[in-house]
Amino acid sequence: MKYPIIITIIIISFFSACNSSKKEITTETQAAADSSITLTEAQFKNAQITTINPEKKNISSVLKVNGKIDVPPQNLVSISMPLGGYLKTTHLLPGMPVKKGEVLAVLEDQQYIQLQEDYLTAKTKLVFAEKEATRQKELNLTKASSDKVYQTAEMEYKTLQINLSALAEKLKLININPASVSPTNISRSVSIYSPISGFVSKVNVNIGKYISPQDVMFELINTSDIHLNLTIFEKDIEKIKIGQKLIAYSNANPTIKYPCEIILISRDVTNDGSVEVHCHFEKYDHSLFPGMYMNAEIEIKNQASFVIPDDAIVSFEGKQYVFIDKGNRQYALTETEIGVGENGMTAINIHGQDNLQTLNMVQKGAYTLLMQLKNKPEE
Repeated sequence: MKYPIIITIIIISFFSACNSSKKEITTETQAAADSSITLTEAQFKNAQITTINPEKKNISSVLKVNGKIDVPPQNLVSISMPLGGYLKTTHLLPGMPVKKGEVLAVLEDQQYIQLQEDYLTAKTKLVFAEKEATRQKELNLTKASSDKVYQTAEMEYKTLQINLSALAEKLKLININPASVSPTNISRSVSIYSPISGFVSKVNVNIGKYISPQDVMFELINTSDIHLNLTIFEKDIEKIKIGQKLIAYSNANPTIKYPCEIILISRDVTNDGSVEVHCHFEKYDHSLFPGMYMNAEIEIKNQASFVIPDDAIVSFEGKQYVFIDKGNRQYALTETEIGVGENGMTAINIHGQDNLQTLNMVQKGAYTLLMQLKNKPEE
């Protein structure tokens, strides 16, 4: 009695499976029909369709970054007075050009006089001490003087030598030549000279103000060696290297391009995940100043990819497609992934297709095919 029931169940399962398979085949067939179109002879002539095969080539992308113009530490100089003093004269204003060795300011103070006095006194004492040491040496040789007296005279002489050398260096520190100091030539003022050629960036003093040793009087910038300091995020670091070329431009004049070259890549990643990249301008422009914000475009060479002209790619509902020529005026709409573009060419990748060069793709007339495919009546 059980066998007829089992046979009935098997028959029902068999027909259900057949119906399911038919539905799947029908769905796949319908999907293929929805993505394919066959043109009539007249439609083909009116569409003026041309095709192209993808080609494999290296294509570049552009990495857009920003930064600002900076100067190396050796080109940024802070001017101060090691011994302090009152500012007597200065003619500097921010932005003024200066030359190396030019007088920036004149200071005066009584301690300059005291220092020169101490130097001349030590110099006079040294002459006497030298003669006394020589005399004690001669007396000691004949035992007319004890060793202790001779050693004391020798120590006094050497101590004065040290004192005189130290005072001479202090004079040089405030730009006074020790050789020019004499009893008839003692100056109460000293001059501050520019150590570099460049421009004045800051003036922090005024006439009559007392300048402490720790005060910065002026800041000078040598702009002949300015560089571009770019901020590049960590994920893009592997795309750049030292010696790589780039183009920089300002927001004020974006049409003026400044060729640059990467000279240094920082190894320190900041808290926001970026690193500093230093670039050198190939040609110095006097219109560029430290602190100016700049934009930059770095050309990145990518790996070889299959590329096609931009007009061969069509967009529909947020996705990118190409039409593949199947022959006999039949074209299949195929989804593709797109990559970087350059000079009217875009990299593409079709899932499951390794060698795209074998595919014949529609270039001219691709959008015409898309319109006809999406507007064809349902069957």
